[in-house]
Amino acid sequence: MERHIEVEKMDTLITVFGSFDENVKLIEKSFDVAIINRGSEIKIGGEPENVDKAIKVIQNLIGLVNDGNAVGEQEVRYVIGQVSEGNDEELEDLGKDCVCITSRGVPIKAKTFGQKKYIEMIEKNPIVFGIGPAGTGKTYLAVAMAVKAFKNREVSKIILTRPAVEAGEKLGFLPGDMQDKVDPYLRPLYDALGDMLGGEAFHKNVERGQIEVAPLAYMRGRTLDSAFIILDEAQNTTREQMKMFLTRMGFSSKIVVTGDITQVDLPRDKQSGLKDAESVLKNVEGIEFMYLSEKDVVRHPLVQRIVKAYEKKDIQREKENKPKRYQVRRYEG
Repeated sequence: MERHIEVEKMDTLITVFGSFDENVKLIEKSFDVAIINRGSEIKIGGEPENVDKAIKVIQNLIGLVNDGNAVGEQEVRYVIGQVSEGNDEELEDLGKDCVCITSRGVPIKAKTFGQKKYIEMIEKNPIVFGIGPAGTGKTYLAVAMAVKAFKNREVSKIILTRPAVEAGEKLGFLPGDMQDKVDPYLRPLYDALGDMLGGEAFHKNVERGQIEVAPLAYMRGRTLDSAFIILDEAQNTTREQMKMFLTRMGFSSKIVVTGDITQVDLPRDKQSGLKDAESVLKNVEGIEFMYLSEKDVVRHPLVQRIVKAYEKKDIQREKENKPKRYQVRRYEG
């Protein structure tokens, strides 16, 4: 069976096909089809069911490009996965809504269904927990939402914080004053804000006190009104620290807590404040938990495979460490 797709713009066609046709090769391999372009026409040949799926993938990629989205290996693999699972109709809404524009003019949009739902939760709820593995965009999107609220004057300041948990090096032995010592822990937050606001605007807002990036310990004793507050790496908070942080919330404020419960760096005798919050706050009105998975990883595709491999190993270890039950038999005689 062979079917055809007409593409109006050659630029769109070039972007969909990718460098050296790498995007098309992924589609061909996934559905066992042959894809050829002749001018503005794309020809797809193969088994009818596979051809239909390949067409849906290509049409969705064309839609993403027309909405101003970049299309690379990660986007192609995600669309292929969703079409294979029968979620192709929902893909039409993906990549349409822009959260904000970076200082380089790049629009920040949800790239997966999980990210889209995460953004919607942040918009609708005063407190949201974004829990998931590395590369799912949980911190970056939270910062983007904070910048959006700040620019729209929904809040008067942005506060970013994370616990300064030591991993290998003791704070006291690091060079410089206290700010120099904690800066390495806060660097990912600086980078995200700098990317969205630009270096000059970021530093000006810091000087005015409208943007604050500080260790979690600096939050104690404060009440934060009209602020968008993000707690990053929350899996490394203790139960007491999490309670202290959440009770800093003031009027007209919004809180986003992000973390990965599989990467706790606390001593073994300390319970993660993030894990504790899951059980304590799951039924509290106004608080939502969003769980992102390896499907939502938007870094290099290899990151997704690494996350999946570790999850598989963790499940295997849990089974191996599970206590065995011994059946007691009664013998009558």
